[in-house]
Amino acid sequence: MTENHADQKVLAEFRAADALLEGHFILSSGKHSPAYLQCARVMMDPARAGRLCGALADKLRVAHGADAFDLCISPAMGGVLVGYEVARQMALPSIFAERVEGNFVFRRGFDIPKGARCLMVEDVVTTGLSSRECIAAIDAAGGNVIAGAALVDRSGGNADIGVPLTALVSLTVPVYDENDVPEALAALPATKPGSRGLKT
Repeated sequence: MTENHADQKVLAEFRAADALLEGHFILSSGKHSPAYLQCARVMMDPARAGRLCGALADKLRVAHGADAFDLCISPAMGGVLVGYEVARQMALPSIFAERVEGNFVFRRGFDIPKGARCLMVEDVVTTGLSSRECIAAIDAAGGNVIAGAALVDRSGGNADIGVPLTALVSLTVPVYDENDVPEALAALPATKPGSRGLKT
């Protein structure tokens, strides 16, 4: 995993929360990795969550302006707390999409005003797949996704979610297909620390 100087302060927050894990992990995408960032542990501390999401909100204001968005939308489960706190910091309403039979839908009385300028907020972006799926659901519901945001972009800027992505921290963390896992990593027991099982 590589990190630049600007990211070290943010990663210190993850380490302080025991949220930067090393080992052999199977990600929600089904890919394997030697590192895992558990954003749920970072968000356990409201003060830490406020600092991190406030910093992300500041980056979004710089990138898009103070009044660029009407609504903040997150994919459940991991994005819900991050999206809520970013929305609070930016004085936006916050809703979330959840998976039903593998597809993101809006329930619980949530609806999106037609043409609403939407910000899609994730906890971690790896391949960008769940972000793209959430954005597709927002589009189908009548929203206009202006941008995406995440606490962590672990693709090192390579993930394409179809709209501009602002991340608080950008890391290059290797990921491997199941058949290409290096021997040293394969020798370690694999765990699935995420909130859902493997995608099929």
